[in-house]
Order: sequence, then C-alpha cells, then structure tokens
Amino acid sequence: MSFESGSVAFRIFYLGHAMPKDAIERFAKHAAPPLKSIGTEPAQGWVGGRHLLDVPITEDNAMYAGYLRLVLMKAERKVPTSLLRAECMLEEVAWLRAENKQFVDRKTRSEIRKQVLARLLPDMPPTLKGIPFVYDSRARLVYAGALSEKQTDAFTFHFHNTTGIKLIPVVVATAAAERHKIDVREWTRTSFSPEVPDEEMEDTPGLDFLTWVWFVSEARGGIFKSKEFGDVGVALEGPLLVTRAGAGAHEITLRKGLPTVSAEAKTALLSGKKLRRAKLLIARADEAWSCSFDTELFVFRSLKLPEPKEILEPASRFQDRMLKIDAFRCILLELFDRFLAERSDAKKWDAAQQEIHKWAAARSTRR
Repeated sequence: MSFESGSVAFRIFYLGHAMPKDAIERFAKHAAPPLKSIGTEPAQGWVGGRHLLDVPITEDNAMYAGYLRLVLMKAERKVPTSLLRAECMLEEVAWLRAENKQFVDRKTRSEIRKQVLARLLPDMPPTLKGIPFVYDSRARLVYAGALSEKQTDAFTFHFHNTTGIKLIPVVVATAAAERHKIDVREWTRTSFSPEVPDEEMEDTPGLDFLTWVWFVSEARGGIFKSKEFGDVGVALEGPLLVTRAGAGAHEITLRKGLPTVSAEAKTALLSGKKLRRAKLLIARADEAWSCSFDTELFVFRSLKLPEPKEILEPASRFQDRMLKIDAFRCILLELFDRFLAERSDAKKWDAAQQEIHKWAAARSTRR
C-alpha cells in the first residue's frame, strides 16, 4: 500500500541523527539497477516514489509536497511453481526411461530441480516489490511500509548503508525512552486479571499498552482531552488477538459479532491474556481514523484516513494525507503518554490496576 491513496500500512522510525543535506544524491548513488542487468540473484536499490521503475533519482521524483518520498525496490527472477513442477516432472520421466529405473531417488530429484531452475531462471521476467517510505523533516520521523521483521531488517540495512543513519523502530520501549527517558525494563511485571498474580506474568510492555487502551475505552468512557486536538474518542473493535507467553495454546483470535464484549474475551482477560492486536478507532470533531494496530511491533495496517472536504490536486492531496497521518500519530502517542504516566508511577499504577481488575471481572458479556 502506498501513501498516495487508499488505506495505508506502515511502521514509524526515529532517526539516529539528522538526515544529511546531500541525502538525495546518496539515494541516487544507490539507485536500483536497470532490469536488463538483473541476473539470477535478487537485486535491491532505491527508486522514486511514482512507480517501481522511477529512476534516476533526482529532486523532482524524490521530493513531493515537501516530503522525501522514495521506495526500496527489490527485483527478483522467479520460476512459477506450477511451471517448475511440470518441467521437473518432464525431466524425471526422461531420466527414468534413460536409466531404466522405477523411481527417482531424492538426490537425483534435487539435482534435476537445480538444473531446471538454472535453465529457466534467466528467461523469467523480474518480479518487482517495493517498500515505500516518507521522511517527515518537521517531525524527524520516517514512515515506512516495512511491516514484517524481514522487511524491517532489509529496509533499515539499506537505509543505513545509503545515508549512514541508523533507524530505530518506534515500539513501546523506544517511544518511552525517546519521549520521557523511561526505561520500561525497570517496570515490574503486572497482571490485568484479579485471578493471576503479578509474579506469574511476563514482561509485556507493548501488550500492557493496548490492553490499557481497551480498559480506558470501556471503563473510563474512551474520551480524553488532547492538548492540540481537543476532545478525542478512542475505541476498539474486533478481530482481537489476545495472547500470553508460556507453554500450550496461549494465543487466540476473536472475530465476528462483537468480540470485545464476548464471554470469550472476558475469559481470556481473567486467564491473564493481554491484547496484542485489535482494530483501533480514533475520532475527533468530524474526523475519524481506523486501523489494525499490532502493539508489540507498533505496526499499523489498513489505516483509513479522514477524507478531505474538497477536491485537491495530487500534491495537495498527498500533503493532506501526510498531515492526517501525523495527526493520528500525535493523538496515539499522547494517549501513550497518559499510559506512561500511570504505568511508571507505582502509586498511580496500583490504583489503576485495581480499577482494571474490577473492569476485567465485572464487565458484561454477550454470547
């Protein structure tokens, strides 16, 4: 999903230090190679933000509406599985006839597969994939479509190799340290269930945050006053992924109907499970955002943005979308600050935990 239209999927990164003034030139030096030069090994490089063949990189295609917007493109030749299977079968049948054998042994089958791949791969057209990113110079943050750990590793490696900047993924631990110099490793273990002692729980600061949001949205009305955005409402919807580390089947997904008020959700809470992923809804005035939020990785999937009130030309629409992404980030992190203020103060958290235990035990359910 790109940042230009539709729903957006991304995670956020802090920059280890300031972006260099010659950043565009550096990305241009590490641009993706021409497709005709792609061999049998995958190749990666940067392209402009307009499409996956947007090279060379210049000021014109790197900067858009005041933002640095580029894509890490990966080109790889692949043999379709059905074609590879058919070609291997043809070779195996020919080998059986030539060798007068009844079956193909494992070693020969492996060698045939390697030979078929070596023959077909050079003629396959490259498959293109991209990880888009936008650099917000005002917030000094990078928004990138690197959702999995594998994508994150590839993106941060190439970004560092290009700019010399180490990207730091925003998660509960890094956000707490960056915003309030709080070390979440100093937190004691905490239970959201009156039936499970704190000492039996695991250290799960990310899960604590989203489960706290769940509690706030239900037990405290789900409304808080933002310094910048006024009254803001927050709510959660299914599907819900609740989990608890340990042996056995300790992770379940609740979907369909009203999973937040289901008997299964209450049972999960009381057994010590915490919320890892849910549909998060944020609203202010006449604007609303919704997404699937993975709190452990701080990954936002299918984020729907408020639509502009008027028809905008492409650059202005992109700028409007980025401003609304930034507003969503600010609201969520302001809510996160409130969580930190409670979680990091022993007396405040003791009182909040008592509220949470009552909420978990007494919340109504529907079957």
